[in-house]
Amino acid sequence: MKITLLAVGKMKQGAHNDLCQEYIKRLTGTVKIIECTGHTQAEENEALLAKIDSNACLIVLDERGDSLKSVEFASFIERQQNNGQSHFQCVIGGADGLLPEIREKAHLRLALGKLTWPHMLVRVMLLEQLYRAQQILGKHPYHRE
Repeated sequence: MKITLLAVGKMKQGAHNDLCQEYIKRLTGTVKIIECTGHTQAEENEALLAKIDSNACLIVLDERGDSLKSVEFASFIERQQNNGQSHFQCVIGGADGLLPEIREKAHLRLALGKLTWPHMLVRVMLLEQLYRAQQILGKHPYHRE
């Protein structure tokens, strides 16, 4: 499985970065983080749009998206893989969010609950959920119901 995170902003050294690196190390397959920057929401979104691979399964983090249980998220990944998909792109917007044209391209609009999270922390949370999904699909005891 190939995972690409398209994220607004630059990750600084520290706890969030350390956790991201830990989950990247644990995940099987390749994981790439592409950081996009801009001075305005439009510039950020243009940078993200330019990096979207139309052949990948696009997962967009969106507060208005679906709140899934971890097992449901793993099932989504499995269905996509069963349909021949091996590349998953995940988009994390900045503080001002994503424009509709990015959200509309998504195969899955995913909400990490109803709370608002800092976008750097969302990177960690998403990588953990991707790792958890791999463990669920591999029948590993990491995830407990």
